[in-house]
Amino acid sequence: MTELKKSDFEKKTIVDFKRDLINKRKQHGSLIPLLQSAQDSYGYIPEKTIYYISELVGIPSAEIYGVITFYSQFRLKPLGKHVIRICEGTACHVNGAKNILKTLQNELRISIDETSDDGLFTLLSVACLGCCSISPVIMIDSKIYGKLTPDMTKKIIKDYKKPKKQRVFINNE
Repeated sequence: MTELKKSDFEKKTIVDFKRDLINKRKQHGSLIPLLQSAQDSYGYIPEKTIYYISELVGIPSAEIYGVITFYSQFRLKPLGKHVIRICEGTACHVNGAKNILKTLQNELRISIDETSDDGLFTLLSVACLGCCSISPVIMIDSKIYGKLTPDMTKKIIKDYKKPKKQRVFINNE
């Protein structure tokens, strides 16, 4: 997506959010759909948006924060450029997912549900990625890496830290 097209897309989604906000502000039970619309538009829920919603729907911002922090689907910070999902399902757990998770946390210096300081990575835990036959697995953006060892995981992360044209994308398919 070129910068111009990306910018046009972002403007459209923000306009869509503002339209949703105006249309749903008087509807009973509209808070969660408005928060979902805000997150779809911005990629997360910015603080200014919480106050904007609060003013228009008449719900105190503290209550809105309570809803946001109660539901795990909502984010108050943007995701990193690359989203890493580690599978912690039964097959992955049995085959060493905990060691892969420790490796990711050490390499990225973040915990689950955090984004690295450089904004490059966000680490998420998922119940299952459906790749049990190649466990343990991680998914980075839309790419699956399976039958992982801690050393392989380090190499993959190191590769993602390189400029895009220098990447090898180690995979054991």
